[in-house]
Amino acid sequence: MAEPSTCTPVTGVARIKLFWALSRTPHGLLDMATPAAAALLWLGSFPSLEIILIGLVTTFAGYTAVYALNDLVDYRTDKEKLGHGGDRCQEGYLDALMIRHPVAQGALSLGEGLAWALAWGFIALVGAYLLNPVCVVIFLGGCLFEAVYCLLLKITHFRTLVSGVVKNTGALAAVYAVDAAPSIGFLAVMFLWLFLWEIGGQNVPADWADVEEDRRLGARTIPVRFGFRRSSAIAFFTLAGAVAVNIAMLHLSRADFNPIFILASFAIGVSLLLVPGWRLFQSRDRVDAMALFNRASYYPPAMLALIVLRLVITR
Repeated sequence: MAEPSTCTPVTGVARIKLFWALSRTPHGLLDMATPAAAALLWLGSFPSLEIILIGLVTTFAGYTAVYALNDLVDYRTDKEKLGHGGDRCQEGYLDALMIRHPVAQGALSLGEGLAWALAWGFIALVGAYLLNPVCVVIFLGGCLFEAVYCLLLKITHFRTLVSGVVKNTGALAAVYAVDAAPSIGFLAVMFLWLFLWEIGGQNVPADWADVEEDRRLGARTIPVRFGFRRSSAIAFFTLAGAVAVNIAMLHLSRADFNPIFILASFAIGVSLLLVPGWRLFQSRDRVDAMALFNRASYYPPAMLALIVLRLVITR
């Protein structure tokens, strides 16, 4: 059996970096833009400074805990992948900027990882309660669905639908943090928008990057189940749907998005989602799958920047 390999040497690296790696902090920081964008879209203005500060701490803690939970639930599977010589450094892959799966690689113990996840989870729970007790329920539901998603790896490729639900929990909690009774119609459209973006821009290309290891393990993912041709089509058309739904969501927002900003949001979707999605559809190449994952990861921050710009202009 091959020895596990690491993307970066553990020796000499500050130990705290191993914990940040467990929580995939570079990706988590980008993901924080999603709940912020959702809250601003619904509210149509900036919340109070108190809500902003509590929200930032809670969001960071929540993503830090949930990403760590993913690795902890999956650590046996990740260890098995490493034993097969898989999951080596993947140049240009956002989730490989730091050492991947430090618990599975033995750089951190399971107990250390669990303590880290529980500590940040506690902070997230306190913050969620201060914002709105409903947010506590949403956060706990997100943790449960994340665990279910991991456990379904060798059972069904429909687990990708669960990932779409998990990605929505942060945004749903953020909306309830600024309004105790938001529009169900807005929430439904927002859910569909993020669901489609997650499937096409995150889940399918991420599983594509690990397809060879997943086949050896008998994992059930979209690329393993449907092959590259159909998987690339699924990715592209779900992303096209996300771009279209985004336009409808801007119309439902309490913020006043004039045609210029709607056109700008469409341009962001084309640049970060449709162009790399189409490139993958044509090439069906693993490198293009990782490029799509990376580009799509910057979609929420880009949309957040556009929303903030609009709110600043209209103040």
